Amino acid sequence: MSEVIEKISSIERKVKGLVSILPLQGEISQRFIELTRTARVSGFRPGKVPLNVIEKQYGADIKAEIYAKAIEMKFGEIVNINNLRVAGMPDIQHDPLEKINDDFEFIATFEVFPEFKLESFKSSKVEKKSVEILESDVKKTIDVLIKQRAIFESVDRASKLGDQILVQLQSFINNEQIESTGEQSLEFVLGDSKRIKAVDDQLVGIKAGEKKEFEVKYPKDHDPAQLANQNVKYQINLIEVREVKLPEIDSNFAKSLGVDSGDIKLMKEEIKMSLNQEVEKRVKADLKKQVFQLLVESHEIEIPKSLISMELNRMMQSTYDNLKKQGADMKEVKLERAMFEESAIRTCKLRIVLASLVDANKLEASEAQIKSKVEEFAANFDDTEKAKKWFYDDPKRLDEPTALSTEDNVVEWFLKECKIESKKISFDEIMAIKA
Repeated sequence: MSEVIEKISSIERKVKGLVSILPLQGEISQRFIELTRTARVSGFRPGKVPLNVIEKQYGADIKAEIYAKAIEMKFGEIVNINNLRVAGMPDIQHDPLEKINDDFEFIATFEVFPEFKLESFKSSKVEKKSVEILESDVKKTIDVLIKQRAIFESVDRASKLGDQILVQLQSFINNEQIESTGEQSLEFVLGDSKRIKAVDDQLVGIKAGEKKEFEVKYPKDHDPAQLANQNVKYQINLIEVREVKLPEIDSNFAKSLGVDSGDIKLMKEEIKMSLNQEVEKRVKADLKKQVFQLLVESHEIEIPKSLISMELNRMMQSTYDNLKKQGADMKEVKLERAMFEESAIRTCKLRIVLASLVDANKLEASEAQIKSKVEEFAANFDDTEKAKKWFYDDPKRLDEPTALSTEDNVVEWFLKECKIESKKISFDEIMAIKA
């Protein structure tokens, strides 16, 4: 039978296939014989079950299993002969397999990857950021490192911004308690950027052992929503006030940053080198983001619905898992497919364009590139050799370094094709760009 591929749309296809059961009879018989040796049937000793009993009890299931496998193989043959690039799982319809006793047909409806022409990128423009690390950037970084190594010591005075305080508290909305530390205590720094300013302002000027009651009106867009646009009453018992003590910039401080000699000048040079490495990484990431955006925007492609559906499911599951790890109340989490649809379509489109670009320009990652990427990943672990071995122990673990290396090749190729405009920006600006 010569199968005719019916074109339903630019990416949807339908085909009718015929499966002959005669070539399958030998496999079915062999399965029956195997079961006479292993099947456990009431009233018969193991290995002594008659063939007709096996056929009656297991026949329908075995035939259905072998026929299903035959459909899969036949569909694969049709796909290969017609050079079809199937996207997602096909929808295959047929009569109930357990009732089939003669040659039978199946109908497969499926999507294929879209055919499209890769655009020229000669007129495309990419902005390459240029950053000079200044002494002020090094100083700000040292200031951050100093604060990270700060310690707090108890003091006998009223609290002020910058102090760490220890409190017991209760909070109420409409006289209903929404939070209580009980006998436990909370510890936080007054004026921390992550805290509510209106609350911290009320906690300034209190000494250990004092209590205070006050009310704060939360903004309408506050997160979590439970407190948004609410008047919250607090009852505070201040347990302890602690004053920040910052380390001196001396040899001990340098040694704490890994400079064994304790040389302050060398410490600053190493910090500057580290900042330059971070800038290089972010500039590279920004270029990649721009290139991928141009690849998506430059092509109009009909995306297979099956691919979008799979990507939606992956995104939703990943988000669910991450929220669960972060301790979110999963009963309150409601993930809607519409929340991820735009991103899923963009991701699928990018993958299709990338695959065509890689294939057309032979941009697949080399073994040397993959090895280099693995070594880059392994450098983040204490035992680099053990980390590298972990990647090579399972070929699937090389998927990520392979994909990232291939993407690097795509970006390098694209930058040779397009126009590059240089733009000088500050260190703070490059750090503010989202990856």
